[in-house]
Amino acid sequence: MDIISISNLVKIYDAGDLAVKALDNINMTIIDKEFTSIMGASGSGKSTMMNILGCLDRPTSGTYRLEGIDVSQLSDNKLAAIRNKKIGFVFQTFNLLPKLNAFENVELPMVYAGASASVRRKKALDALEKVGLADRVKHKPSELSGGQRQRVAIARALVNDPSLLLADEPTGNLDTKAGDEIMAIFKSLNNDGATIVVVTHEPDIARQTKRIINFRDGCIISDNLVYMADKETGGAGA
Repeated sequence: MDIISISNLVKIYDAGDLAVKALDNINMTIIDKEFTSIMGASGSGKSTMMNILGCLDRPTSGTYRLEGIDVSQLSDNKLAAIRNKKIGFVFQTFNLLPKLNAFENVELPMVYAGASASVRRKKALDALEKVGLADRVKHKPSELSGGQRQRVAIARALVNDPSLLLADEPTGNLDTKAGDEIMAIFKSLNNDGATIVVVTHEPDIARQTKRIINFRDGCIISDNLVYMADKETGGAGA
């Protein structure tokens, strides 16, 4: 099943008298349970692509279907509903509320979704356990390390059972060890069936996913499966 289906997508930004084509005729499909990285240097178009995938921006032309729904031209209210229900976001800067503890940060999307207190409690605790923070539920962000904050952010992204987990430079503010731990969590979630797209400029991070889509100057220049050294078959990840 296609989670993401993009056809002939173009994004143009007007900068005064100058029109900047950030994305140029993109065609891309991501299927259920894939673990994909979108990679490219600054200005390559990867951030614009992430904003469109996350329904934070609209294409100028072309179509973007998320689980078969053409979200390209939806109203702002409908896009907000799609974001809350179908997409879990993980950002480089964590975006946690400093006055709330880990549990309260994680349950917040369910508050907006109207879930009951008992449902919020169970799902928030389950999500924190998945990311190895069952013993940190009462800690505020200031009492957690960078890696732990990002784990809270991942738990928060999971609680509404999204169709797509979208991570924007999720290791950008972390040291190598903490970054590898975050990628190990993503691998585990993917093994459990999550569809994950990681946007990154770091080759070492991209190589830990199963597929790398490279952007340059608003175009896809390569789309390759990653060799999975830990597979006994020696084949490529799928």
